[in-house]
Amino acid sequence: MPTLFTDSTALLSDSEALRARGQRDGYLFFRGLLPPDSLLPVRADLLGVVAKHGWLADAQTGRLNVETLAAVPESTMRTDIGVSVAAYDDVQRLESVHRLPHHPTLLTLYKMLFNDEVLVHARHIIRMISPHPAVFPTPAHQDFPLVQGTQNTWTCWFPLGDCPRVMGSLKVLSGSHKLGYLPLKRARGAGGITVQTCPGEESEDDWREGDFALGDVLTFPALTVHQALPSQFKDRIRLSFDVRYQALSEPVEEKSLLPHCALTWEQIYESWESDALQYYWRKLPLNYSDWNPALLQPERRIC
Repeated sequence: MPTLFTDSTALLSDSEALRARGQRDGYLFFRGLLPPDSLLPVRADLLGVVAKHGWLADAQTGRLNVETLAAVPESTMRTDIGVSVAAYDDVQRLESVHRLPHHPTLLTLYKMLFNDEVLVHARHIIRMISPHPAVFPTPAHQDFPLVQGTQNTWTCWFPLGDCPRVMGSLKVLSGSHKLGYLPLKRARGAGGITVQTCPGEESEDDWREGDFALGDVLTFPALTVHQALPSQFKDRIRLSFDVRYQALSEPVEEKSLLPHCALTWEQIYESWESDALQYYWRKLPLNYSDWNPALLQPERRIC
């Protein structure tokens, strides 16, 4: 039987205990952290984009018109996301998508974890994992080579709807953040990389997984190894957020403040009703770090 996530909800009133568990396990899992009324409107916005592009058969379940989706040429797909480039551009234009990561509950959580003011990375990743034949589950990897900046950047992953393991939720390798940066090799799936572990560094007993209900949140630092489980649904779309947070005082790499698509911020902001979150990072005293391309170069692991 797989080992399930340890629920850390009871520690939300004890910042020291919360930090200690995060440092021990390399992840934190919370039941019902985010209120459904903050998530369901964003889910509706995302499914509206899916419907606009002709792939949605049932908005209640997220059931897709599989034949129409499969006809989308691979050359026009964001295979790391699960939908076409044009559809993902429409998603990135949504004001609700960029507002949700600033939810007060999340800001409070990370302020507790960092014991510092919080920087929300502007580069939000919205996975829309579909059964298109060019889409593969995300392989086991660390986020640090892809994000860089500080190793203390934490990823926040949550679905916009119930997401049982059979629908492709995430699992994490508990304690793997203590291994440091792991050499990588190329792989299919989002990110295009996978880590190379040595004997004794990875055991099936160390992997943690679980079924997610709407509002559940998983978070982990940039060196924690994690991957997506394969979806067993052949006609559903899995909607989820990857948001990154770090202490304001630590270095950030500039790409983390760019859109997760080819659009400019000016194009993304065109239809927004409010300018409160536009270019919010420009008002902050940021400490920038250089991009290191060597971290994404495949390297043979010698154990």
